Amino acid sequence: MAGEKWRIGDLPRLASALQEGDKQVLERIYDITESEGRTKPPPTMRPWLEERFGGIGEVELQRIIRVTNRVTLEEALFNPLRANRPIEVGPACVAVEFDEDILRDPLKWTPEDEFGRVRGKYCISGSNVAKYEGLHGVVVFDEPEPLRFSREQVSDYIDTGLAWAERARSTDPEARHFLFMWNCGERAGASLPHGHAQVMVGRHMHYSKIEHLRRCAVSYRQCYQSSYFDDLYRVHSCLACGFDKGGVRVLAHLTPVKEKEVLVMGADLSQSFKDRVYEVLACFRDDMGVNSFNLALVMPPLGEPIEDWIGFPVIARLVDRGGTKTAPSDIGTMELYAASVISSDPFEVARVVRRALTG
Repeated sequence: MAGEKWRIGDLPRLASALQEGDKQVLERIYDITESEGRTKPPPTMRPWLEERFGGIGEVELQRIIRVTNRVTLEEALFNPLRANRPIEVGPACVAVEFDEDILRDPLKWTPEDEFGRVRGKYCISGSNVAKYEGLHGVVVFDEPEPLRFSREQVSDYIDTGLAWAERARSTDPEARHFLFMWNCGERAGASLPHGHAQVMVGRHMHYSKIEHLRRCAVSYRQCYQSSYFDDLYRVHSCLACGFDKGGVRVLAHLTPVKEKEVLVMGADLSQSFKDRVYEVLACFRDDMGVNSFNLALVMPPLGEPIEDWIGFPVIARLVDRGGTKTAPSDIGTMELYAASVISSDPFEVARVVRRALTG
């Protein structure tokens, strides 16, 4: 299978070897450069380096791959020395210690919105106590363990969130921009261990990073008379980092915000789309050993859009936030103010996700 042995260090060569049409599309979206880093380890470090990295030569001369999205200015820096280690797989721990589970009884321990609650098959909505949006709710899962989820449950969480948004809009029709967020685990920003997601609907324009993506896509279409999202998928597909299942596109992102980022893109919030979101999450948990993740679900406005949203798909962005045995934080000054520094290899992420979703 194409791409079965490709690594991120092969990206410059692979990009230059593409067929002319694919290469042209890649070059108008991505800028790919490489540089060298040299070190002089003392003899005392040799045993440790050989054990850790398999040899000292790769440490003495390192290749850095820099991938920049020319359209959105998303950027990632890969060091193949770090990225060539295979993804550690294995079941994620689903046991969570609950000292005080205040979400165990959401009817008692969460307020309701002025328009009431939305009850799903496996969850129920509440109003967020400390809001950062006027219409800001929480979807409390019946299952307290955040990593114990099924296909039906994930689908229901999304459906309930969307139903909450439609109910919320009845109180403010100008609120059009829906966002569904699932912070799974303390490292992902969850303040409570009991499984839950957050939902909000904003007025005026979409949240800034989503609005930035929309404007970039509009500018791209105007410049090239082509869909940015179609071309983004085309580039990932021809590099074996993207595939289609059930009319839904799955991409191992070439400029991930952090480790193992996967994009799921569909024309609408179909059952197939929700199935693919579940399958990627299950792959994270069961095949990659991920026990903390962020999921963001964005889509064009509810109701009649004011801005140009032509061709903007429904997008789920999923990213690994590290495990309990990893470093205390997975972001630093580079991620906050410069560019993402990535240890995982998108080509390996693509292989694991493809195997999990297509067999």
